[in-house]
Amino acid sequence: MTASHSDSLVVLFGATAGAYGAKLGSDERELVLLVWQVVDLPSKKVGTLHKSLVKADNLDLSDQCREVSGLTPEGLGKAEPLDRVLQQFSQLVSSDLKVLGRSSYTLCSDGQLLIRQVLHPETSKKNFLLSDCFYSFYDLRKEFHTCYPSSAAVKDQTIKTMAEYLGLGTDEAEEDFGVWQVKTMVAIIFSMLSEDHVFTEPETVKYKYETGPCSKSETVDSETVIRARGLPWQSSDQDIARFFKGLNIAKGGVALCLNSQGRRNGEALVRFVNSEQRDLALERHKHHMGSRYIEVYKATGEEFLKIAGGTSNEVAQFLSKENQVIIRMRGLPFTATQEDVLGFLGPECPVTGGKEGLLFVKYPDGRPTGDAFVLFSCEEYAQNALKKHKEILGKRYIELFRSTAAEVQQVLNRYMSTPLIPTLPTPIIPVIPPPYTIATGSIRDCVRLRGLPYTAGIDDILEFMGDATGDIKPHGVHMVLNQQGRPSGDAFIQMKSADKAFMVAQKCHKKMMKDRYVEVFQCSGEEMNFVLMGGTLNRSGLSPPPCKLPCLSPPAYAAFQTAAVIPAEAAALYQPQALLPTTRTPQASAAAPPTVTYYPAQAAQLYMNYTAYYPSPPVSPTTVGYIAAPPGAVAAAATATHTPILPQPGALVRMQGLPYNTGMKEILSFFQGYQLQADSILMLYNFSGQPSGEALVTFPSLDLAKKAVAERNGQLLGSHCVQLYLV
Repeated sequence: MTASHSDSLVVLFGATAGAYGAKLGSDERELVLLVWQVVDLPSKKVGTLHKSLVKADNLDLSDQCREVSGLTPEGLGKAEPLDRVLQQFSQLVSSDLKVLGRSSYTLCSDGQLLIRQVLHPETSKKNFLLSDCFYSFYDLRKEFHTCYPSSAAVKDQTIKTMAEYLGLGTDEAEEDFGVWQVKTMVAIIFSMLSEDHVFTEPETVKYKYETGPCSKSETVDSETVIRARGLPWQSSDQDIARFFKGLNIAKGGVALCLNSQGRRNGEALVRFVNSEQRDLALERHKHHMGSRYIEVYKATGEEFLKIAGGTSNEVAQFLSKENQVIIRMRGLPFTATQEDVLGFLGPECPVTGGKEGLLFVKYPDGRPTGDAFVLFSCEEYAQNALKKHKEILGKRYIELFRSTAAEVQQVLNRYMSTPLIPTLPTPIIPVIPPPYTIATGSIRDCVRLRGLPYTAGIDDILEFMGDATGDIKPHGVHMVLNQQGRPSGDAFIQMKSADKAFMVAQKCHKKMMKDRYVEVFQCSGEEMNFVLMGGTLNRSGLSPPPCKLPCLSPPAYAAFQTAAVIPAEAAALYQPQALLPTTRTPQASAAAPPTVTYYPAQAAQLYMNYTAYYPSPPVSPTTVGYIAAPPGAVAAAATATHTPILPQPGALVRMQGLPYNTGMKEILSFFQGYQLQADSILMLYNFSGQPSGEALVTFPSLDLAKKAVAERNGQLLGSHCVQLYLV
């Protein structure tokens, strides 16, 4: 039993099979030694000193551990495992307290590391609970500095320096490892008691992570925030809190990051209660969550607020119910009501507050997005809800997964910031018209670099490529920027041949650049264009950029009644016809002079629908720069003689709600009589490489496409109702 102010201390010292001292626990090595002794503060009496070896799962001791502790794998092999040692610890402490006539105690350790960085993380991974006494402890270094303000800074203190400051004996060779440390700590405590020092404010470890909302108006100290990278996509805020077990995360301090499609990208921003906890978190860089190692870096308060902060009163009210489990529902029918969702969940998983515990995500004009968040009062109800993952509501299967307050804010911020009337960005023209354009076609003469350090530049990439730099095409290095104009971690390189691209991918894949390994994949110019337009490319195939369909602009706001004017060089970067079969795409003459290109109104609208997802244009900083074209330049270009070099053959129809086993054959059968060929169909995939239930179909003419939409929209394919939209 413990109390905030106890008459007894249990002085505790431990060692792991790895690093010692200031790096204790930073290498994830297991505890192998525990030494303790009870100290009665009023009488200055002590109990029996106990030393216990701990049998680790991995008995391979580091050289430092062998040298400092004198322990051997043979000796540890005969010891008890950690759970048994902790049981013995509790029993022996209780026995010693009884002898001293005491009942309550508080732990006292040399610094924070043994409790926060060793015991809590290890027991969490081994799935057993620590007793309450390990959630409150005195940091002897802090207490010592409080008692002796003229001593060294807390971070520079050790047992030896504290003993030397007091003039105590410091010959460690006289005692066994661990025994000398505990005896010296007890002597230091007695010296502090002689100075009338009182132990009143112990360090605390939070029992569990508390969820809660975050306002954009809050001030977040940048010295308290980290970025965790490499998380499993299904990780929840509780999983991340468990990874940082032993450290105190601020309320609502876990913000899972989403990509441009609203899906988790394997990163999270975590806010701790103070900078000391943040610094300890940084020591967990490359610790493991399951079989994956997690990278931990410093981040800023501004970054945290961008992800977790919100301004919506509706969201604030929804999240005001504290300590609720949040579940996200995705794929709801657009006609779904609150009653439909409550009926789908059923009585076995009651929603907190009934309808008040539901939050539907909508576009600014009130149209539903198919997403909703649900609150449950306990883990049992949430687990019951998660069992309904991929069950059917209406004619659609519904995805359910854990969510967080920060994710609620992000999703709402993303959809509510979507413009009702999308507009084209300022046209882009090159300062110096380059004679080269990005290649298209199916020849795999390009490579994609993924996972680049965000500080990497062209010179770093050329150094990374080594001897292969001589095989890069002129102006062939393209850095991909995100929507904020910052490096995305991706780059594309055009090689002189497919063989050269293959050799580079084989030689450089997972080679290190600075402190990160970089993945290198061979790809084609067509695949490169897909990614540059906001689509995805993985080993399972292509997924074109997401498209907000049907068109958001109402007829009264037809922004492009006439042909839209876009510079040819910019058009080469953003080619909507890349969504159409490449065999139908006319190729511009390589020798043609730079011209201004007309887009038909339909093509301009398609381009508009993609603007929210485009990365910044790929650039080769060493050869060409891009600037925004002044309005006068665009007006002048519009009055010049134009050569339409990018006509739109045929018309595009988007299919939604397809069964996930649908193939080309089923779609051709669905559109029987509409003069389609197999190369007219493009299946879409999600980030996991799985079918998304959508496809793009190219019809020979606009009239035929309109006829197909009118006749086949809402018809069944298998057991699914298929929705058709004219792009």
